[in-house]
Amino acid sequence: SIPLLQAARKRNSLNLLGLNEAELQEQFVRGDGPGGQATNKTNNCVVLKHIPSGIVVKCHQTRSVEKNRKIAREILQEKVDLFYKGEDSDVFKEKKALEKKKQEKKRRAKENLERKKLFKEMQQLDKK
Repeated sequence: SIPLLQAARKRNSLNLLGLNEAELQEQFVRGDGPGGQATNKTNNCVVLKHIPSGIVVKCHQTRSVEKNRKIAREILQEKVDLFYKGEDSDVFKEKKALEKKKQEKKRRAKENLERKKLFKEMQQLDKK
């Protein structure tokens, strides 16, 4: 149920496909969003394209071009891994595990709320 390429950006994945620099096309463009003059006058947003798969990543998380280049490559590497490996990718498995953990936590919280409700009702009955 998770769109494959949206599962990227999980740092714990170590078993990823490597990127070949010859297959990458890199551009520096002006970023968008808040930031005023710092954003509007500098080309520190990195657009990275993996030519064989056609996957494009745009990174403008920091003011530093070098940091944005590094982050963009990490994200692209995870997306390429997802593209080629699909559900066998470590990134996908990790995302699924996190989703399952989140659902379990939600279920436990709901059960605790029900117990608290029952406890309050029992207290009300004891007072009468």
